[in-house]
Amino acid sequence: MRKTGWVAMLAALVGGVALAQAPGPEAPPLTPAPAIAAPGPVTPGAPHSLSAADLDSWLDGYLPYALHSGDIAGAVVTVVKDGQVLTARGYGYADVASRRPVDPARTLFRPGSVSKLVTWTAVMQQVEAGKLDLDRDVNAYLDFRIPPYDGKPVTLREIMTHTAGFEEAMKDLIVVDPDASLALDAYLKRWVPRRIFAPGTTPAYSNWATALAGHIVARVSGTPFDTYVEQRIFVPLDMRTASFRQPLPPALRPLMASGYPQASAPADPFEIVVPAPAGSLSASGLDMAKFMIAHLENGRGILSPATAATMHDSPLDRVDPASLIPPLNRMELGFFETNINGRDVIAHLGDTNDFHTSLHLFRAEHVGFYVSFNSAGRDGAAHAIRGQLFQDFADRYFPATGRDGRVDAKTAAAHARMMVGRWQNSRHSESAFPAILNLFGQTEVTVDEDGALVVPGLKGPGGAVQRWDEIAPFVWRDRNGHDRLAAQVVDGKVVRWSFDLVSPFMVFDRVPARLSGGWLLPALYLSLAVLLLTALYWPASWWLRRRYRTPIAVQGAALKAYRATRIMAIAELLLLGGWAAFVIVAFGDIAMLSGASDPILWLLQVSGAVVFVGTVGIAGWNAWLSWRDGRGWARRLWSALVLLAALVVLYVASSFGLLAMTVHY
Repeated sequence: MRKTGWVAMLAALVGGVALAQAPGPEAPPLTPAPAIAAPGPVTPGAPHSLSAADLDSWLDGYLPYALHSGDIAGAVVTVVKDGQVLTARGYGYADVASRRPVDPARTLFRPGSVSKLVTWTAVMQQVEAGKLDLDRDVNAYLDFRIPPYDGKPVTLREIMTHTAGFEEAMKDLIVVDPDASLALDAYLKRWVPRRIFAPGTTPAYSNWATALAGHIVARVSGTPFDTYVEQRIFVPLDMRTASFRQPLPPALRPLMASGYPQASAPADPFEIVVPAPAGSLSASGLDMAKFMIAHLENGRGILSPATAATMHDSPLDRVDPASLIPPLNRMELGFFETNINGRDVIAHLGDTNDFHTSLHLFRAEHVGFYVSFNSAGRDGAAHAIRGQLFQDFADRYFPATGRDGRVDAKTAAAHARMMVGRWQNSRHSESAFPAILNLFGQTEVTVDEDGALVVPGLKGPGGAVQRWDEIAPFVWRDRNGHDRLAAQVVDGKVVRWSFDLVSPFMVFDRVPARLSGGWLLPALYLSLAVLLLTALYWPASWWLRRRYRTPIAVQGAALKAYRATRIMAIAELLLLGGWAAFVIVAFGDIAMLSGASDPILWLLQVSGAVVFVGTVGIAGWNAWLSWRDGRGWARRLWSALVLLAALVVLYVASSFGLLAMTVHY
């Protein structure tokens, strides 16, 4: 899906000026907030007044350079305050080739998983209507069955808080060919992801479960999901450009922004999100402003105040304490917290391949902030800009008033040492080939020379590894930012941790010793070296024997075992190379994570059953003959090493999904 040939696009973008575009004359009517005079001089640390004049000036100085330096085509920003639109700004291009500017009223962006907020709103409407119960087994609403976990069912409350326990579902998330898409019920019924956590205990983000919730809304309402949200949410809120339909209705297609990997690359086709309720929304910035206003104003037009309050601040007595790591952000019912500077903020982020979005609601301040980009940008720049823009907005208009505490150096060093080790992200697959990422993607926690906590995989917006200072027992703050990291301690041991950005829907648990990359990765690399040397020694020894006219040292069954071992070593290396190539290509191009790759997957898995198991058997036969025949110690030792290498490879393949014998993942 990613193409080259980007020079002309880059020149077009850099040569233009990313000015802010005002809403076009055909925009749906919206009442702007009363203008507030621009603030006077501000003392260091004092907040700026959140006025249209100050905000527009700040955004116009911030985003054009951010887009150019990040190789991002365009962006839309809307901010609402006290039930009105404070500003709506478009930057850069909706389409680079035609120089079509971003219009915040008419240009459609794909907010990705921010779409889930519409789905969760629909669920709560049906709860309010008495057709759904958040704590009832969802099988009561389905025409297929979700198996229990240790006798415990799935509930909508668990689905809305991402604690239903499902493993990650990756296949057919996004396609570009409408003929390759699946209807929602077909997508859900073809495979139910395995439940790998006890319900309610572990946040693990799930697109599949969100799609299931949308399907439930459609069933209990008797209305297709796309039609339901149009009739019950978009029409009441006058969201005239919003649609979950894929492809878009003909009237909306000309308004759609093009999506780009980078602005300097050709545009990608319209992305079709197969689990549609989890991420298929298309909408203008101003329509998303209307949605924010509805939720900030106690559900006005779509939910009762009581239902909205439950959604925005779900009762803690209905939450399993194991799923929380205070004081980090937590899930509400669909929204998740992005609290900052002591402010109560609920939010959602969203990403497709090309569009990257965030929506934040400052509840007490009655302020909503929405930004969406139509390019990932250079090195994923949109992610860093999205997060930093929100933090800078909060610092400018709602700065912190308190100060962090500090844990004494000796205690902080001891706590940091308790965190050291390898950790597994709760959002992962276990029952198919993506489980191999659980080996190569383990998160390592260490300490630096001063004994301070270091997580090499966590980096700030500038790319530097974040430095963490302990501000309370087992709570750390990024030395140069807002992020907090905290640990859950049980019986004097750290058993789980997370950090603010992901803590509502993802945690890190300690990797079991049997699956730790700390020993498995070195063992695997050494095993590959043994197999490679074994394969290379065969032609090398043949050449030497021919040159010096030396006969081979073994005969009969020993010769057969010798040759078979070399053949299987080569086969094992080729198969592992095939797996590596497939995984790299598949996770570099999401279109490969689809039914189109099923034949390749079957070939790799069936070949693995033959080669990985067969190599152990043949290497064992060769080792037995070598020791039985009384060969030299070097030959006996090497035969044992080859057997050990084959066993390590088989252990990795069986433990991390390469022998799963399934094309569901």
